[in-house]
Amino acid sequence: MEITASAVKELRERTGAGMMECKKALTQVGGDMDGAIEWLRKQGLAKSEKKATRVTAEGRLALAQAHGKAFIVELNCETDFVAKDENFVQFANEVAQSAANAGSADIEAIKSLPLASGESVEEKRQTLIAKIGENIQIRRAVAMSGDVVGTYLHGSRIGVAVALKGGSVDLARGIAMHIAAMNPSYLDVSQIPQEIVAKEREIALEQSKDLNKPADVLEKMIQGKIRKTLGTQTLLGQEYAAADANGAMVEDVLKKAGASVVSYQRIVVGEGIEKKSEDFAAEVMAQVAASRG
Repeated sequence: MEITASAVKELRERTGAGMMECKKALTQVGGDMDGAIEWLRKQGLAKSEKKATRVTAEGRLALAQAHGKAFIVELNCETDFVAKDENFVQFANEVAQSAANAGSADIEAIKSLPLASGESVEEKRQTLIAKIGENIQIRRAVAMSGDVVGTYLHGSRIGVAVALKGGSVDLARGIAMHIAAMNPSYLDVSQIPQEIVAKEREIALEQSKDLNKPADVLEKMIQGKIRKTLGTQTLLGQEYAAADANGAMVEDVLKKAGASVVSYQRIVVGEGIEKKSEDFAAEVMAQVAASRG
């Protein structure tokens, strides 16, 4: 049977697949629209499996809240270009909201969750891989709950969730913004490993060895240096980054509000993923050479 241009156009609009792929799909199933969609999806799944080993170090974070919990979900792709694609952005937001609604930060569980379209998260991921042409992965999700929860997303690459005991949502969000900017390694000095404390003491002793001071005075000086150096690595020991903080420390801001930090999470897109170094000029030349035979 003849495959009309209008049928190809409709299939393309419904699936996002290329024109020639749509025509081939309709030809394969005798013009049946639903059959053609299924055929394309099957082809898309086959293609996505080949893409599954590609490095996905780009992507974006999405935030969602439900049932008193805040969720940050990281979705990865291969290029920054796709990370900004409206289909990818929408999918990231849908995944985060589905995770929040279900109250689950387990990736395997999230993959089976339903979306508004009727597809599962995993089915939509596979469809999107076929449509966009890049490997897409749901890498991780973190959940945060507490008396007061605040979140902050810096662009689409740095996300923070904070749980407070006491305080307000505005304060929790302010603390989240501070964490995004200052990236403290620890909540307070009690969390700093002893080997790091010992190393700082060794450095302070070396710096003070030529000072002609009584032993007790020297020890106080060394302890002061250690506290100052290590304090900057902790959330509570940092100067609050808010514009109107007037030099106040985070610990002081929290005490004034009658609040304390229970926990926090700061994640950055692609952290810990080894990016492949690409020589695009060499790649293009290799493709040209291959095309010449």
